[in-house]
Amino acid sequence: MPLVAASKKLIKFDTKTFLSTINGGRKIEAFPQKQTIFAQGDSSDAVFYIREGKVKLAVVSQIGKEATIGILNEGDFFGEGCLTGQPLRLCSATAMSACSVMKIEKKSMMEVLHREQAFSEMFVAYLLARNIRYEEDLVDQLFNSSEKRLARMLLLLAHFGKDGKPESVIPKITQQTLAEMIGTTRSRVSYFMNRFRKLGFVDYRAGDVLQVHSSLLNVVLHD
Repeated sequence: MPLVAASKKLIKFDTKTFLSTINGGRKIEAFPQKQTIFAQGDSSDAVFYIREGKVKLAVVSQIGKEATIGILNEGDFFGEGCLTGQPLRLCSATAMSACSVMKIEKKSMMEVLHREQAFSEMFVAYLLARNIRYEEDLVDQLFNSSEKRLARMLLLLAHFGKDGKPESVIPKITQQTLAEMIGTTRSRVSYFMNRFRKLGFVDYRAGDVLQVHSSLLNVVLHD
């Protein structure tokens, strides 16, 4: 076997390297806060991976009503609808904070999914985990009160349970956005947020950064 061919065979695929290097239909783009990454109705031709920052996904109805359908964090993929033949974006993606995002062209993504089992397994596991989260969101929407839905959403946004410590919700998320995500009105969110603050479940730090405390679990677990 030629030495070049042998050396190529010995090179093990590394997912982290693939998602952090520019090559073969991959490029890294920086987006400042509030900048649109793609808009609803744009051509669907690439998958995106968040290296740093938070991204909001939102849809707008024909009469102009906007709804937030997701807040994504570092390590999340989005825009994968192009892999199933989706010609146009069904939602908009906006940087909630300064973001570093890898854009992977559809052809490049398809090739690595077919060629590299490790990457394919990781991506499928991610999609399955997200699908479970969507199912949990639906159950939450159907059976829980708006107060419980808000408490659960705050805990999710704060990554509660990660490394045993809750994190601050950064950047600041408006009450209107929270209302859209849990299916209620901004006034109801305002009422519950004030109640949570008085009970010591949450508090605001400098710059309106929201700190979520583990005691907020009491609202979710209480029947």
